[in-house]
Amino acid sequence: MDPVRLCVALGPLGLYLAAIGWRNVRRQPRVVSGGRDTLALALALAGMVVVGPMELFFPHSAAARYGIFTWVLVLVLYGLLLVLVLLMQRPRLIIYNMSVDQLRALLGDVVGSLDPAARWAGDGLALPTLGVQLHIEAFPAMKNVSLVSSGGDQNHAGWQTLEAALRRAAAKVETSANPRGFELLAFGLIVLAALVVMVARRPHEVIERFTAAADEVKQLWKAP
Repeated sequence: MDPVRLCVALGPLGLYLAAIGWRNVRRQPRVVSGGRDTLALALALAGMVVVGPMELFFPHSAAARYGIFTWVLVLVLYGLLLVLVLLMQRPRLIIYNMSVDQLRALLGDVVGSLDPAARWAGDGLALPTLGVQLHIEAFPAMKNVSLVSSGGDQNHAGWQTLEAALRRAAAKVETSANPRGFELLAFGLIVLAALVVMVARRPHEVIERFTAAADEVKQLWKAP
């Protein structure tokens, strides 16, 4: 197996799994917006996209004409697709390492100060003053909870206000560590350690690959 391609493909994924695992083993809950969560996942999969679909369908005829700028255009296309996905997403908040009951209690304290007109309906919550309507979606396997917008008429400024208030309130809460977080953390560290060991055992091959890649970049840069 090509060590360079494996590092590019699995390196970001290993970092992502380790980061998610670390978030879940900490005793303090973490509030993250849906956009940031999607962006982190897209960056984690970017290496696999580069050595997979991008390399498979890479336009070599365009590279012969435009040189290194072809890769720039392909990466920009990936970035634009990511931006499109982020813009199409409905507002959403993810709370790591917190149960539904704990979140309900936290929301009860936060919502009362943000919107006196707030009202519950089962797992749904309406904040008329903020222009926010949401429902709770639990992921018990990972002890994570999501606040997902209900309907398309949402006030993004209200969601930002709710996110900031939840983040401040969550900073004062202490929960137990999530056992699944240790599994993700361990798996991410194992992936990263395996890549380091592979590179350490085959340093000459890695150097040759990087040298060949640098020469290819120079040729593409000089291409008419």
